[in-house]
Amino acid sequence: MSTLYAESSAVLAWLLGEPRSSAVISLINGADAVTTSVLTILEIERALIRAGEQGVLAAADGQKIRGIFAKTLRSWVTMEVSEEVLRGAARMFPVEPVRTLDALHLSTALLFVQAFPDLQMLTLDRRVESNSRALGLL
Repeated sequence: MSTLYAESSAVLAWLLGEPRSSAVISLINGADAVTTSVLTILEIERALIRAGEQGVLAAADGQKIRGIFAKTLRSWVTMEVSEEVLRGAARMFPVEPVRTLDALHLSTALLFVQAFPDLQMLTLDRRVESNSRALGLL
């Protein structure tokens, strides 16, 4: 069984059709389960709003992407940003410095490992990747 934690950078690359999107799609489609934080949902929405405001993404395309993501999320397991997630994010990580949102993703993934011991981090962010490797999530 394979379980992924889909971090925002990878999800956004997939949704926007960025260069590594086909690899992200392949990994997501091949997973038995996909997990993420509600933070990912917020980060995706903010990125779509920003792309729309900057004229990089047409309104209709943004709505289409939102629909695809909403449909996909129905089969994913999401975790709220709980007190436990916040406490975990406040800890030291193996490769510092870690940005706040990255710490929240790492903390959430570490909590998901309790339910999904085979969990692997899916990220395109080098800081999240280096910490995930050090924490045994890659």
